Amino acid sequence: MSLPEHIARRLSIPAVCAPMFLISNPALLIAACRAGLVGAFPRENTRTREDFVTWLQEIRTALDDAASEGETLGPLAVNIPTRYPQEDLIVELDLCVEYGVEIIITSVGKPDLITRLAHERGLYVWHDVTSIEFAEKALECGVDGMNCIGAGGGGHSGTISHLALIPRVRQMFDGVITMAGAVSTGAAIRAGEILGADLAFLGTRFLATTESMAHPLQKQWVVEGSARDLVYTPKVNGVPANWMRRSLAHVGIDIDALPQPEGRGHDHLPQGVRPWRDIWSAGHGIELIDDVPDVATLVRRLAAEYLEACATPDRADAARRLIRN
Repeated sequence: MSLPEHIARRLSIPAVCAPMFLISNPALLIAACRAGLVGAFPRENTRTREDFVTWLQEIRTALDDAASEGETLGPLAVNIPTRYPQEDLIVELDLCVEYGVEIIITSVGKPDLITRLAHERGLYVWHDVTSIEFAEKALECGVDGMNCIGAGGGGHSGTISHLALIPRVRQMFDGVITMAGAVSTGAAIRAGEILGADLAFLGTRFLATTESMAHPLQKQWVVEGSARDLVYTPKVNGVPANWMRRSLAHVGIDIDALPQPEGRGHDHLPQGVRPWRDIWSAGHGIELIDDVPDVATLVRRLAAEYLEACATPDRADAARRLIRN
């Protein structure tokens, strides 16, 4: 594993409760960290810096109280946009340090500046990549980790199979690799490790928990839906993503008739309709989601599935005989 030992030893299973726009909230983060996962949320879920501080204070207080009771807590991570001006990045990163955030997650854009500023403050940077090209660019920026989003991920995902993406990135990168996209079970978490990943990102699976602030209808449609209920298209906001067909129909959008947007805008959508707020995404992992448990119950289930996958009987004897002969 490339995962730093001081992080790895605090995890119950090698997993991240992924940062989800308009879905992750303090309750979800606190529950994830207390369950022994990396808990992450997007900075943009808080509209102002004052709101950001309020969230960090709430999370820190709850985690410190849990630690005082002897609980082992997973690390806290924040997703910060790379497009922020340097002066804003400095303030945001200083707040992260003040409130015990250990990992900065970045996605769209080149993470060179934020990586340098984060490293100056002792923070790790894990960058989202959806292709080998983006992985090469992230490598040039000196990131500590790559969140490799393969085919079937919720939101903005790639089109490459994890079977190729994870091993290829591992060949070129000795930092932390997280497998993201369509991960809903403990067995899938274990599969990521076998491919070369250190961790797995779980987004859609944690969307459908009691603590998340996803709309109740979105949670219901995740439970009732399947991969055939998703459409992978750039037509909604200019970047390919998996969108829930029922949410498109709910706001009166015929995806086949929707014009291609200019850039990453949404002026082509019906008036007042916004991606993520009114049009919802999910990953192919919905095929394996049939309930909305609380985080603690879900993580216990994932841990049991993970342990069962790790304990699979050894099937390598035939291969060993072949190699010897």
